[in-house]
Amino acid sequence: MAPARGFAQKAAQELGLTTLVHSPRDIHLLLLTRLIRMFAYGSSTLILALFFAALNHSDAQIGLFMSLTLVGDVLISLLLTLVADSLGRRRILIMGALLMTFSGAVFATVGNYWILLLAAVLGVISPSGNEIGPFRAVEESTIAHLSDASTRSDVFAWYVVFGTLGTAGGALACGWVTQGLQAAGWSELASFRFVFWVYAGIGLVKAGLSLFLSPACEAQQAAAKKPEEREGEGVDLQEQQPFLADGSAAPPPKPKPVPKRIGITTLSAKSRATLIRLCALFFFDSLASGMVPNSLIAFFMERKFNMPQGKLGTILATASFMSSIGNIMASSIAKRIGLVKTMVFTHLPSAIFLALFPLPTSLVITIILLVARASLSSMDQAPRSAFLSAVVLPEERTAVMGIVNTVKTMSQSSGPLITGSLAGGGRFWVAFVVAGALKASYDVGMLTMFVGMKIEGDRKPEPTEEEAEHESDDDSLTGDAPANRSRS
Repeated sequence: MAPARGFAQKAAQELGLTTLVHSPRDIHLLLLTRLIRMFAYGSSTLILALFFAALNHSDAQIGLFMSLTLVGDVLISLLLTLVADSLGRRRILIMGALLMTFSGAVFATVGNYWILLLAAVLGVISPSGNEIGPFRAVEESTIAHLSDASTRSDVFAWYVVFGTLGTAGGALACGWVTQGLQAAGWSELASFRFVFWVYAGIGLVKAGLSLFLSPACEAQQAAAKKPEEREGEGVDLQEQQPFLADGSAAPPPKPKPVPKRIGITTLSAKSRATLIRLCALFFFDSLASGMVPNSLIAFFMERKFNMPQGKLGTILATASFMSSIGNIMASSIAKRIGLVKTMVFTHLPSAIFLALFPLPTSLVITIILLVARASLSSMDQAPRSAFLSAVVLPEERTAVMGIVNTVKTMSQSSGPLITGSLAGGGRFWVAFVVAGALKASYDVGMLTMFVGMKIEGDRKPEPTEEEAEHESDDDSLTGDAPANRSRS
C-alpha cells in the first residue's frame, strides 16, 4: 500500500492536483467561473454560424460579423483591462458577466443583422469559442499574485483545463439539445434562440459567483505583499542562476505602489521590449486562430459532410476533452524542459495537423486530425501565461496581459473576414492551410527569440551524482556556495 500511496502522491504533485487543492478559495472561484463561462462560449460557438445561415445571411456577412465582433472586443477589453486595477478587478469581472447576459438576451429575441452585430460589439459573444472580453487578462493577473512562482504553472494549467472542459461540455450539450428540440417540433431557429437564453442566464450566474471573490484579488493587495513574497517576480534569470534564490541572495527591492493606470508608455523599458516582441509573434498566431475558429470549423464540417448538430457537437466536444487531457500534462512537461520549449514543441505539431485538416475526403480521418490537433493546440496556453507573468513586473501584469489579449483579438478580427471571402469563392480549404503555416511561423519565432531566456518557472535539470560530487569539490577549493557564485 505504501508504494501505491507514494505513487499517487507523486502523480498528484506532477499533475498539479496538490497545488490546486491547497490554492486559495479565490482561485477555486475563478476556475469555477471560467468553467461556466467557457460552457456558454462552447454552446453558442457551435451554432453561431448556423444561426446566421438560418437567418439567410451570406457567408461574407457571417465572416464580417465575426471580424467586427472581435474589433469591438478589442476596444472593450483594452478599456476595461487598463482600468481594472484602479476600478477593481471584481467590478470588471461582474461588468463583463452582465455584458454576456445583455448579448445573450438580444440574440435570443432579435433577428436583424445590424442589431445583432451591435449587441455582439458592445456585449460579449465569442465567435471562436475562445476567450473574449476582459475576463482572461484580469483573472490571469489575479491568479499570478495569488499563487507561488514555483507552482504557478500548475494553476495556469488547470485554468486552461477548466476552460476546455467547459467548452467541451457546452458544445456537447448544445448539439444534442438543439437536435432534440428540433425532433420535438421546434424550428431550427427557435432551438438556437433557446441556447442564447441559456447563455444569458449563465452570465447572471457568473456575475453572482464573482460577488463572492475576496478583496485579496485586488491589485492593492498584490502591491502590499511582503518583499520576500515577491522575490524573483518579473525578472529574467541568467542561465546559471538557481531556480529559486536562497536567503543569501541580495534583498529584493521594496514593492512599488500600483499606479492608477498603466499603459504601454508607462511600462518598464525591459517589459516594453519583451512585450513588443511577444505581440509581434502573437499577431501571426492569433490571425491564424481567427481564420479557423471553432464556429467556422463546425460550419466547414457541416457543409462538407452534411452532419446533424448532435453528431457535430459530440465530435467537437470529444476534441475539447482530449485537449483537456493534454493540458493537464503541460505543467509537468514545462517543469522538465522549460516554459518556452513546452510552448513550441506541443504547438508546432498541432499547426501541421491544422494545415492538413481539409485534405481528407473521409470523415474518420478528418476527425482524427481534428482530435490530434486539439490534443496539442492548447498545451501552450498555461506555459505561455506563466511565461508572460514572469517576464514583467507584478504591478504591470494586468495591463500587459490586457495589451497582449487586445493585440491577439485585433489580429483575430481580420481572420473570419478572410475566411468568409474564401468560403464564398469555394476556397474554404485554403484558410486551413494558410492558418497552419502562420502558426508554424509563430512557433519558430518563439523558439528563436526566447529559448535561451531563463525565467522563474523554468527548472534546472537535477545534477547527476558525479556532477554534484564535482561541484562539491570545487566549492571546497573556492570556499564559495553554489548560490553565491557569480553568474556566467
